[in-house]
Amino acid sequence: MALTLFAGEVPLVSETRATNPIFPPGRYGRRRDGRRRLAGPIIFAVVIAVAAAALTVRLYGQYGDPNYDAQIVRWTNITPTQVTLDFTVRVPAGGAAKCGLRARDYDGAEVGSRTVTVRATGQETTIEASEIVQTRAEAFVGDVLKCQAAD
Repeated sequence: MALTLFAGEVPLVSETRATNPIFPPGRYGRRRDGRRRLAGPIIFAVVIAVAAAALTVRLYGQYGDPNYDAQIVRWTNITPTQVTLDFTVRVPAGGAAKCGLRARDYDGAEVGSRTVTVRATGQETTIEASEIVQTRAEAFVGDVLKCQAAD
């Protein structure tokens, strides 16, 4: 079966020779050898991982002491001038904690705050506390911001 071409038609298959191009020396810079260089990305990834680990350790030391863990139980007796916060704090046996309390309005703005110290009786590790926070306006919600070792 022969392929017949009409006038002006281009053959469907063309043949090209696969030879490497020849570049004038020094004109296009250094030629790459085809291998990928992974040292740069690996060093960059290691530096990022070390920085992330250092930041994690620093923030954990600043904000995350597992010996002093607070949980809000409820907020009650809400008036335009105060709110009562009931909360529990986990402390080392017989320890004391200094806790920051906050009251916020419906929009989330802080309307009152207070720092209190609560102490465990005997060798207890959980303290149940109820504290009143004075407010400038009617509160919508109460929070225990952070508890840490009492001075």
